[in-house]
Amino acid sequence: MGGATGRIGDPSGKASERQLKSYEELDSNLDFQVAQAKKLLNFEDGPNKAILVNNHDFYRDMNVLDFLRDVGKTLTVSYMMSKESVKNRLETGLSFTEFSYQLLQAYDFQYLYENHGVRFQMGGSDQWGNITSGTEFIRRNLENAKAYAITTPLLTKSDGKKFGKSEEGNIWLDPNMTSPYKFYQFWINADDADIGTFTRYFTLKSKEEVEALELEHKDDPRFLKKLLSEELTTRVHSAEAYASAMQVSELLFNKKATKDSLLNMDESTLKMVGDELQTIEVKKEIIQNNISIVDLISEASSIVSSKSEARRAIKNNSVSVNKEKVSDEGLNITPEMLLHGKYLMLENGKKNKFLLALV
Repeated sequence: MGGATGRIGDPSGKASERQLKSYEELDSNLDFQVAQAKKLLNFEDGPNKAILVNNHDFYRDMNVLDFLRDVGKTLTVSYMMSKESVKNRLETGLSFTEFSYQLLQAYDFQYLYENHGVRFQMGGSDQWGNITSGTEFIRRNLENAKAYAITTPLLTKSDGKKFGKSEEGNIWLDPNMTSPYKFYQFWINADDADIGTFTRYFTLKSKEEVEALELEHKDDPRFLKKLLSEELTTRVHSAEAYASAMQVSELLFNKKATKDSLLNMDESTLKMVGDELQTIEVKKEIIQNNISIVDLISEASSIVSSKSEARRAIKNNSVSVNKEKVSDEGLNITPEMLLHGKYLMLENGKKNKFLLALV
C-alpha cells in the first residue's frame, strides 16, 4: 500500500502535475483500499496468505539526509531522465517531487526484496519504468541479487478508451461510489465486443472453461455478460449484494414485478432502487395525516400538475402505489403502507416511476 508514495504522486501517464491531497484524505483512501484488498485476498491463514505492507511504515522515520545518501545515490539523473514518465513531462514541467517518485518505488522493491523475499513486481504497462528502476536498485545495492518485472497492457475498451477511475462512466469498488446494482449493470451493458477481453482479465474460470462457454454461446454474448456480471458482483461485493442487484433489476425492468418484489427488499436494496428512480422527499406529517392519493401525486409530490390530471390518471388505470394499481381516487395513503417506515413507490404509466422518501 502506497501510504508514502501516495503523498508524492506518480507522473506516469500524466500530462501535468498532480494536485496533492491532504494527509487526512490520503489516509482515508488507504483505509478503504485496505478493506477492499481484504475482501479479495486472504490475509488470515494458510501457507500462501497475503502480506499487507504500507510503505509509509518504512519511510516515516527516514529523514531527508538519509534518503539522499541511501536512496538518492543509487540512480544517476541521466538514468532517471531516460524513463518515459519523465521524458514526457520535461516540456510541460515536472517538479522535483514527482521526479523523485521513481526513487521511492524503486526503494520499495529493494525493501520488499530484503524483508519479504519479493522477486517479482507486477503492474500496468505505464509502470514499466518505475518497476525496472527497482530491479536496477536491487542489482546495484544487493550482491548477487536479481529481481524481475512483469507488466501488462492497460485495459482498454473496444472504442480505445482506458478502463480507469478517471474515465466517465466507469466504476468503483466502493459500494458508496458505485452501488452493487450499478456495478452489475456496468458489466451487463458492456459492449459485446468487449466481453472477451473483460472475461480474460477478470474471470477466475480456467482458459478451457472460458473457451468452451464462448463456443457454446457464440451467438449469445448477453449470456456471457450475465455470467461475468454475476461472478464479479459476487466477488467484489457479496452473494447477498448480487441477489439485491437482481431484485432491483426485476423491479425496474420486469413488467410483471409485483408488490411482493418491494416487500421482500431490505432497506439497502430499496435505497439502490431510489438511486435509479427520481426520489421525491415529502414531509412525514403528510403521510401521518392520511393524505389522499390525489393530493399526494398532485400537490405533495407534483408527479402530476393538477388534481384533475391526477383523477384522470387514476381513471385510466395509470397510477400504482407499491406496485398495486389504484382504482379509487378516494384512497388515503396511511403510514402502514410505507416501506421500512419511510418509503413509497409511485408510478404514473409504464415509464414514470418515483420513490417517495419521508423527511
